Amino acid sequence: MKAMRSIFIVAIAAGAALALSACGERPQVITYKQGSYQGKPDTPPWNGAQWGGNKQQWENAIHQRAQDQNEYKRIGG
Repeated sequence: MKAMRSIFIVAIAAGAALALSACGERPQVITYKQGSYQGKPDTPPWNGAQWGGNKQQWENAIHQRAQDQNEYKRIGG
C-alpha cells in the first residue's frame, strides 16, 4: 500500500512538471537589418550547369515547356 502511494505521488509530480514545462516558452524575436537581405544568396536559374549562363536559351526552354503543357497545342487544336 505504501509503495502504491509513492508511485502515485511520483506520477502526480511528473504530470505537474510536464504541465508546467509548457509554460516556459521564450519569445522568438528576429532582428532585421534595414536594407539588407540576410538569407541565402540566390543565383539565377540560367546560371546552372545545364544552361551555362545563357539566359535566352533558358527562356526559350521555359516557353517550350509551357507550350508542351498546353492542351490546345498538344492535341493540335
